[in-house]
Amino acid sequence: MPAVSKGDGMRGLAVFISDIRNCKSKEAEIKRINKELANIRSKFKGDKALDGYSKKKYVCKLLFIFLLGHDIDFGHMEAVNLLSSNKYTEKQIGYLFISVLVNSNSELIRLINNAIKNDLSSRNPTFMCLALHCIANVGSREMAEAFASEIPRILVAGDTMDSVKQSAALCLLRLYKTSPDLVLMGEWTSRVVHLLNDQHMGVVTAAISLITCLSQKNPDEFKTCVSLAVSRLSRIVSSASTDLQDYTYYFVPAPWLSCKLLRLLQCYPPPEDGAVKGRLVECLETILNKAQEPPKSKKVQHSNAKNAILFEAISLIIHYDSEPNLLVRACNQLGQFLQHRETNLRYLALESMCTLASSEFSHEAVKTHIETVINALKTERDVSVRQRAADLLYAMCDRSNAKQIVAEMLSYLETADYSIREEMVLKVAILAEKYAVDYSWYVDTILNLIRIAGDYVSEEVWYRVIQIVINRDDVQGYAAKTVFEALQAPACHENMVKVGGYILGEFGNLIAGDPRSSPLVQFNLLHSKFHLCSVPTRALLLSAYIKFINLFPETKATIQEVLRCDSQIRNSDVELQQRAVEYLKLSSIASTDVLATVLEEMPPFPERESSILAKLKKKKGPGAVSVTDLEDSKREAGELNGGGDRAPDASAMVASNASTPSPSADLLGIRAGPPVGTAPTGAGSLLVDVFSEAGPAAPSAAVHDDGFLSSAPPSEDPAPPLSEADELLNKFVCKNNGVLFENQLLQIGIKSEYRQNLGRMYLFYGNKTSVQFASFATTVSCAGELQPQLNVQTKPVEPLVEGGAQIQQVLNIECLTDFSDAPLLNIKFRYGGALQNLTLKLPVTINKFFQPTEMSSNDFFQRWKQLSQPQQEAQKIFKANHSMDTEVLKAKLLGLGAALLDNVDPNPENYVSAGVIQTKGQQVGCLLRLEPNAQAQMYRLTLRCSKDSVSRRLCELLAQQF
Repeated sequence: MPAVSKGDGMRGLAVFISDIRNCKSKEAEIKRINKELANIRSKFKGDKALDGYSKKKYVCKLLFIFLLGHDIDFGHMEAVNLLSSNKYTEKQIGYLFISVLVNSNSELIRLINNAIKNDLSSRNPTFMCLALHCIANVGSREMAEAFASEIPRILVAGDTMDSVKQSAALCLLRLYKTSPDLVLMGEWTSRVVHLLNDQHMGVVTAAISLITCLSQKNPDEFKTCVSLAVSRLSRIVSSASTDLQDYTYYFVPAPWLSCKLLRLLQCYPPPEDGAVKGRLVECLETILNKAQEPPKSKKVQHSNAKNAILFEAISLIIHYDSEPNLLVRACNQLGQFLQHRETNLRYLALESMCTLASSEFSHEAVKTHIETVINALKTERDVSVRQRAADLLYAMCDRSNAKQIVAEMLSYLETADYSIREEMVLKVAILAEKYAVDYSWYVDTILNLIRIAGDYVSEEVWYRVIQIVINRDDVQGYAAKTVFEALQAPACHENMVKVGGYILGEFGNLIAGDPRSSPLVQFNLLHSKFHLCSVPTRALLLSAYIKFINLFPETKATIQEVLRCDSQIRNSDVELQQRAVEYLKLSSIASTDVLATVLEEMPPFPERESSILAKLKKKKGPGAVSVTDLEDSKREAGELNGGGDRAPDASAMVASNASTPSPSADLLGIRAGPPVGTAPTGAGSLLVDVFSEAGPAAPSAAVHDDGFLSSAPPSEDPAPPLSEADELLNKFVCKNNGVLFENQLLQIGIKSEYRQNLGRMYLFYGNKTSVQFASFATTVSCAGELQPQLNVQTKPVEPLVEGGAQIQQVLNIECLTDFSDAPLLNIKFRYGGALQNLTLKLPVTINKFFQPTEMSSNDFFQRWKQLSQPQQEAQKIFKANHSMDTEVLKAKLLGLGAALLDNVDPNPENYVSAGVIQTKGQQVGCLLRLEPNAQAQMYRLTLRCSKDSVSRRLCELLAQQF
């Protein structure tokens, strides 16, 4: 940049600024400014032509006055005249004035554009940079129309200086963000991508910001950037700090460029080219290795740069979710940060581990840090770090540690910050429900939750515990006893009274045999809370009283006396008065049989998604959970059997035999239809037979009573399945959770559960853009032979998906007989007016219906000999496609669904599994034997099944997993 000469100091400007600073009052400042404005106006209107220096000085004064907050309505033409100067300082001030004061509707915009064009076509790099900076600063649509086609040419021209290329790339980025429809790369695409190979690191840094933005909107056009980005990243990561001296920041080579490269790679799936993917994995391993090295400097800038690259690399590893070794290493690296003295690092580590916990490969590694996370929850000073610790506990929870985590979260609730208590309550309720094996523990947990944080327990929580108690015969007596004891506390929260009134009204008879909880004792206990409660709770208690009359005739006189008193039948609240009058009349005139019919026990609730989970998602707010982080909600999408979403309203207790709930019953805003079938209550089953009333699939999508649509034949114009559809399907043979598909517009996540011949799948559609998806529709089809083999029912999805939002679709699956093909999922929507149409294969494979079977060595080989017919065996010898790591092999075999049997095969290096595939029509026994040869990097896989088609299909599926 040209040096500023001594005469460019503009003494008059310095004197004016000094006068303004010395003003003692606002009035004095305005007076001085008005005097100066009058002087400048007279100079501009005078007959004597001003030289460039004077124009520059006066324009600078106007600019300073504007920045002080005063309106400027003249001087614009003089600033435009400065643009034609050949002096850098004069041209600079002219561009500065225009960038700040001239709006896009100005009449001078044409003159300004002409001046900019002249500078862009000049060979002076300094003037070209000034012009590009002005375009970027103004960034109007008019500027984009005038220069959007010119700037790419400057960017890729061979004779353009590096400094100009940097400015051109950033200017083009600005115009693309403001007017994307005007910036069309077209023929320039490949040349812009190849800027990643430029020798000047500044050009690469500027270009990658542009390429990342363009890739997010047009991923297919810029997909060639992946290999170039990996190559450039590899050169940076493998270089020493002395190799890139001009771009080394505190011994870290090019940290900003490294972070941008890693972020660009997160816009795409893992590279398909084996060599590129191998090189990228080496880069990520090198970054993880460097994080373990002792620091080369004690200064915070060194550690910040080093950690920025590390966290971006971990984000890329999580995004790919395909390298088990890297995922585990990333988890271990993050674990070291959990006890770091820097608060920001602890926060980032907890946040990243929340995402890692959703991966099947790294979930177990995350669980090893449970004690550290619990300690952080108890001792961290920063509330945001404590909240992330709670989120991580929620994400890492499974059946093995559920009781410990729930107990710790309950303990923390007593002292938790008020801002996060409601969310904590929802998470405790979800975990207790999802992982409850002993339902007495679930009841204890929820009642304890109400006791500790009653004010923060939403209606959805106590609705849910009642739904589950009603649907489970084995816990009803325990629930009645426990809630009776809880109500005896002197200070009892109103939510506890609601739960107590409902459960004792339904199941109080189960504990009435004990003199300490006789019918009158139960009634008196409930009625002692009556005067302390709100109107809705009193209404519920009145319904409980009339239930008592049916359950315990000996309480009839006492309860009628309560209903008859003036405080009830003359209550100022219409609802309470009506209930008291009607219940009193009902108890007086109805016969015992009529009373028993009207007040019979509530039927089981129909199966629905847990409303608590919906409440938690709603509390987080739209877009709060990013689409790249959707696994957190996917992990918790399962629910217990018997849970419904129908609110247990007090009036519904009385009208339990009505065909539809009363209008007041739908408190959650989710109207439940009449029960399709009674939910089974077998212990340990997470799914109900949602197909109990479903007939064979109709030719078109038929709507069932439960709101599900039967699978339809292929629609008229579905897109053919993607070329990588089979590869995406194979990723899910040994796992149930993960990202099924992702491009720049859409991310599809999946979570599924299977029990016997039934399955439930949750699909999560995430809009990765800021633009709304319109006419969003999905169709699941079972074509050809698959239609009589598999029954798939779908819930319809919302037709609009807001930018950054995520919607969920539930699928119910029934395996009628063994099958080989996969259902097709067709997705159509409009993005920016253009129709998007893609078809995937749903990851529903025959092994999903495995039921593991434990057996001894003798039993295994005896059964192995019984399945000795040639057609019952399928065998394949193949080369290893992946690492032959023992833990990874075990994880995949467990993910297959069969039981992994230890100490069965005489050769300890071999793996054997056993299971039964459950279909509606029959059960197919399956035995598996996997013999690895580490030296030759080969496997021999043998399957013996009682049905030959199952043997062949399983052999085909599994051979691609190892």
